[in-house]
Amino acid sequence: MKLESLKKDIYYKIVLTLGLIASILWVVFVDTKPFSDFKYYYDLAVDIANGLPWGDTYTSVGYPIVLGGVFKLFGASLIKAKIFNLIIAFISNICFLSILDKIDVSEKCRKIIFALFVFMPNNIFYNSILGTELLFTTILLITTNVYFSNEKYKYAYIGILTGFNTMIKPFFIVFAFAVFLVDLLKEKKLVISIKNSLIVFVICMLVISPWIYRNTKLIGQPTYVSNNGGIVLYINNNSQNNRGRWMAAGDVENSIVKTKEYQNANMTQKNKMLADSAKKWIKSHPVQFIELGFKRLFNTYFVSDDITYSTSGSSLSDYVKSKLYTITNNIRNVIFVPAIIYILLYSILILNAIIVRGTDKLNKFSIYSVVLFYMFTSVYFATEGQGRYAFPEIFIMIYCFYGFIKFAILKYKELRL
Repeated sequence: MKLESLKKDIYYKIVLTLGLIASILWVVFVDTKPFSDFKYYYDLAVDIANGLPWGDTYTSVGYPIVLGGVFKLFGASLIKAKIFNLIIAFISNICFLSILDKIDVSEKCRKIIFALFVFMPNNIFYNSILGTELLFTTILLITTNVYFSNEKYKYAYIGILTGFNTMIKPFFIVFAFAVFLVDLLKEKKLVISIKNSLIVFVICMLVISPWIYRNTKLIGQPTYVSNNGGIVLYINNNSQNNRGRWMAAGDVENSIVKTKEYQNANMTQKNKMLADSAKKWIKSHPVQFIELGFKRLFNTYFVSDDITYSTSGSSLSDYVKSKLYTITNNIRNVIFVPAIIYILLYSILILNAIIVRGTDKLNKFSIYSVVLFYMFTSVYFATEGQGRYAFPEIFIMIYCFYGFIKFAILKYKELRL
């Protein structure tokens, strides 16, 4: 990982240091307490550190396994989990700087983009959240770094990293297809693109295969990394869900979870029953599904409700929490709205290049950003919308925000001429 900018310019060291200080101050003065999923991850990590079972196949356990390893070495406590967050957030910032060194941006723009990323409110307050997003995003940034490097065996390394991230978020295995699309669009060599994506996919499968074997042996039938995909589909795709957000499975009309067949089933069977029921509803309610899909995307990209997770259980007053929400939501939308407009415009440019003149002159990182955006967006469109789900895409959004501003300036100059 070459960091030419960090070596030659003190600016980046100052930004990194100030970003770390801001994150430490947040962790120290906002004493967040985990709840819901975050408490589950923490409790499971403690169990893992103490030699107890590593989950029951219901949800992915990549993050609790890593956190459990930290607890095994240093002892379990909330502050140690948050210190671990600070370390991986710092690594994340360095990784993003390394990515910026590898792509085509001017030094002035590189400085602005990097500062925006480091001081993005989410990148500060997520240090107090015991969730999957921070570790997942750091691995994604490392993966991106490797992809844009000249490493000889980079696709093998990407396969390993994709496997690690699939243990955290099971849908990430589709990253192999994202690699195929980017390679094909930029290099226009079908056979090589297939080979590279197959390397990523096969090695990813090798990485996650021990966990698949463990889950299969535990349940007694073929079982993937986790068993919660079905219930996520089910609670978000039904006639009672009109907000595109989480709801209790028991509140669904004629809920399947109340049947004896469901209650007597094992985890894998329950997962399949829920998924099948959700797919059946989607097929019979296509218009409502699409409406819910767009509501989920609005919740993901334009609602900064993730700030509430980072202030949960703290001594901050409701007034302060409300002000923080307003500020972070405004900052988020100032970045995200232009970024998504740029992504949509660049998507048209890609389609035009495919049809008319070829894609070899297009910017590879822009293609990569657009493909990743659609990868995440497709998942959230069908499953669930929450502000925290956009966290891994912050680096994409900031880069595309820069692209939008650059495009707007060029168009303004053209109009003046």
